[in-house]
Amino acid sequence: MVLCQGGEGDAAPAAGGQQPEVPPGREDGPGAVQPCPAPGVEAVGAEERRACGCCSGMSWPFCCEAPGAKKKAACPGLGLFYTILSAFLFSVASLFLKKIEDVHSVEVSAFRCVFQMAFVLPGLIYYKTGFLGPKGKRIFLFFRGFLGSTAMVLLYYAYQVMPLADATVITFTSPVFTSLLAWIFLKEKYSLWDLLFTLFAVTGVILIARPPFLFGSRVTGIEGSYSDHLKGTIAAIASTLSSASTIVILRKVGKSVHYFLSIWYYAVIGLIGCVIALFVLNEWRLPHCGRDRVFLILIGLLGLGGQIFLTKALQKEKAGPVAIMRTMDVVFAFILQVLFLNHMPTWWTVGGALCVVASSSGTAIRKWRHSVKKAKQREI
Repeated sequence: MVLCQGGEGDAAPAAGGQQPEVPPGREDGPGAVQPCPAPGVEAVGAEERRACGCCSGMSWPFCCEAPGAKKKAACPGLGLFYTILSAFLFSVASLFLKKIEDVHSVEVSAFRCVFQMAFVLPGLIYYKTGFLGPKGKRIFLFFRGFLGSTAMVLLYYAYQVMPLADATVITFTSPVFTSLLAWIFLKEKYSLWDLLFTLFAVTGVILIARPPFLFGSRVTGIEGSYSDHLKGTIAAIASTLSSASTIVILRKVGKSVHYFLSIWYYAVIGLIGCVIALFVLNEWRLPHCGRDRVFLILIGLLGLGGQIFLTKALQKEKAGPVAIMRTMDVVFAFILQVLFLNHMPTWWTVGGALCVVASSSGTAIRKWRHSVKKAKQREI
């Protein structure tokens, strides 16, 4: 008698109402498990058609594996494609932010938080995570939300007062500062390579900021006044440090807190902080232009889409290649700045971008190789 996968005993649910565990795969050969027969085809010597164990006792028409069907292979490079798509969506959102007029960066951040909350709330309800999290982790979640939302506000401000490519490049120093902060607070290893990458990142930021005491009083290729350029640079650096601190906190929390709950704190605390700041600054107002209102909605949707595709990329691909491919954000920023903002980047900016990209890519490659080495050691 030829049985379906799992045999006769697997056709019915196990005790307690749970389904039996299915083996991950099978091999052909003597004694191999055979697939379910097609409708009307009876096995030799069988009095009744057997049900397929992998489909909870359902017969062939509803079975997950029809005769001769092969398991669909994963699409190679799909995770990297998701990363590029995420970088493109984030870059377009930044471009729309540059196009908005008379709307404060804090107000844009508040709209972004509203979209985040609308997305995360159904997930919290579905996964039954609650809204506060474990008691011992709430203080970490609070600082994660506070620092994350602060990083967003500062980054949006930097986008508004300095060239798009300059602000984007500075944000990519985050992996380098993350390694430094993890060494200080989490006692993680910090090698000479990490120090070299940090120096590369700092050099890139200096080339972009171009302080007068190093480059003279005449600074060319900036947007608006040098005072605004300097403020934007400081805001971008502070945003990067806040973002790096957020990652360190998430490492400290680990997997004990659901991903949705972390975003929930980020959105709620960010929205509360933005509303308070808007009333203090007396900057709360709806945009008068209909185009700006559309841009606000698109910034929220594109930012949300960028996060979704980045999450999907990390689910399908290792963190190292994803971190390297994320540098495409810099390329998109340069292209969009030239095409839609009519602002040609200077050679100083290009040199700074190369330093920062080399620094962040080197940090990502080292982390990736270290994780692969640790995984092989566990296997041994």
